[in-house]
Amino acid sequence: MRSFALAPIAAACFLSLAAHADPAPTESLDKVVVTGNPLKSQVLAQPSDSLSGDQLVLTRAANLGDTLQGLPGVAATNFGPNASRPSIRGLDGDRVRILNNSGASVDASNLSFDHGVAIDPLVIDKVEVLRGAAALLYGGNAVGGVVNTLDNRIPRVFTPGLSGAAEVRLGGASNDKSGAVVLDGGTGRANAGFGWHVDLAGRDADDQRAPRFSSPTDDGVESRTTVRNSAAKSHGGAVGGSVFFQGGFAGVSLDDYRTNYGTTAEADVTIRMQRQRLATAGEWATADGPIHRVSWQLSRNRYEHQEVGGGGEIGTTFKSTGTDGRLEVEHAPIDAGWGPVKGLVGLQTELLNFSALGEEAFVPSTRTRNTGVFVLEQTRLGGVDWSAGGRVEQVRVDSDGGDRFGAAQGRRFTPKSLAFSGVLPLAEGWSASANLNRTERAPAYYELFASGLHLASAAFEQGDATLGVERAKGLDLGLKWESSQAHVHLNVYETRFDNYIALQANGTMVPDGDGGTVPFYAFHGVPARLRGVELEARWQVLPMLALLGQMDAVRGDNRATGEPLPRLSPLRAMLGLEAKQGDWSGTLQWRGAARQDRVAAFDTPTAGYGTVRLSLARQLHWDGTDAIWYLKLDNLGNKLAYNATAVPTIRDLAPQPGRSASTGLQVRF
Repeated sequence: MRSFALAPIAAACFLSLAAHADPAPTESLDKVVVTGNPLKSQVLAQPSDSLSGDQLVLTRAANLGDTLQGLPGVAATNFGPNASRPSIRGLDGDRVRILNNSGASVDASNLSFDHGVAIDPLVIDKVEVLRGAAALLYGGNAVGGVVNTLDNRIPRVFTPGLSGAAEVRLGGASNDKSGAVVLDGGTGRANAGFGWHVDLAGRDADDQRAPRFSSPTDDGVESRTTVRNSAAKSHGGAVGGSVFFQGGFAGVSLDDYRTNYGTTAEADVTIRMQRQRLATAGEWATADGPIHRVSWQLSRNRYEHQEVGGGGEIGTTFKSTGTDGRLEVEHAPIDAGWGPVKGLVGLQTELLNFSALGEEAFVPSTRTRNTGVFVLEQTRLGGVDWSAGGRVEQVRVDSDGGDRFGAAQGRRFTPKSLAFSGVLPLAEGWSASANLNRTERAPAYYELFASGLHLASAAFEQGDATLGVERAKGLDLGLKWESSQAHVHLNVYETRFDNYIALQANGTMVPDGDGGTVPFYAFHGVPARLRGVELEARWQVLPMLALLGQMDAVRGDNRATGEPLPRLSPLRAMLGLEAKQGDWSGTLQWRGAARQDRVAAFDTPTAGYGTVRLSLARQLHWDGTDAIWYLKLDNLGNKLAYNATAVPTIRDLAPQPGRSASTGLQVRF
């Protein structure tokens, strides 16, 4: 689809909307999130964002990282258009927790940047993001934040009759052809009924188009306008059901997701991935007695992906089987003299068996066992909403060893985390918040036992089996102003690590097995610091027009050497206009990133850039059916841009998408 022909028409439509728009309805500015909020508090000290409804429809991308990277403090690892994991406040990998319905999403995306997240954005109803440490409820792996995708595969609210949605999407920089169907139904009553869910989704995409760029090859450099080996095909589906009874529900679901995609880093290697998940969840609640709520969930995940060469030969096979369980018990409010104290205790357990078989395996087969106990209490005292809690974990990581990995061995860790926060309402719509946390994270299996050439990073990576727990202390300060016509959210934060587990080059080169050499990297514990600022605002300038603004910046350093931490986002900003007239709406945005020249060893600076995007949407109404049609024009200036948060081996091979147009229709009934 040629966006340069559509751009003038779309821009004229947008200006017409701004000139004749109806007053925009007042929106709910403080969104109540589920993630990190089991007591359903109306105010949270921890910064959070959520995408749902039409906002999610218009933001949704081919992968989870690209869907979220426009949010404050959230970037994407962008290993080509198919493998992109969220990065939050300069942290990625095993420091950002990816959840599906608040349970673990088992895949291999934290091991290597070329491994995609096994979640299809097409079928999620809502995605929530917590920025900053959330280890209290989700473990030390959430020191950077949490991304939780929510769907209705296990119905949690009884909905009688039949409802659903169907969506078709076409176009974009990868000539995307995708669609999804979601059906929900229920019979009986809310206290004695049954609910069911079915969904199907599929996607077919070509190599991603980009502005003309110089792409490295084995023979030098070639000029290209497409990202090599970046096509993808995927499909998936799920069935689920719940029984509803007085005070609660109990349900089960089964889903299957499969995708084949090009790795981009290698010209003819594709990844054939499959994940299957069997999950159960339930809740019982009452207003009487010492216990007000009991909730549980348990899932069993089977993940496998094969790296397939151009001739069909299988190079390396990665397998993970994981079990994740969670139990929460909320007690009745306790009268503490100054007011009620609400709280809960919880238990979380995770089992993960991982194996990598093949010549390119750089990590041995491992088993990780993690059990955590946590407590959270909330109260209001002195006009401040207080929250405090703690968590203790027992973690064991065992390696089977092997010819290249030495003898079998195991390590035990006991991470402990504490969190304390408060929210103070001020006059005239202002409020202030503070979040103080102490987090400990056990080293991941690859940080302990890796030993081999990692093709995705073009380096030899060496783990350290003697590593201790990673310790961090963080402070987050927030200031909000909200009114019916505008809001401003400001957060500043700093996290200090005593034992930040960093992958560092030691200056030596080792053979790569093909006659060349690669740098040698080793995992070490170093003192480090991350600090940053996030600003987001919306102002209803006129009854028909709103002004949007956003800015974030993060700086990270090795405190021992002063060297920058790797893959940090540069200063980023967004300015936008939003208009609405009846069933029509439109958004015009400019997004920019400054030059990033504070880079780690063996990395190179990335140039700054600015891109313009425009979207138009129309609400449609038929008898008992609603729909939204949309048109999105991205990178209207066809600006060549590179992502500073991508690893250096992929950055020059996969620039950001070029000018493109996409359209879609979602029908809801």
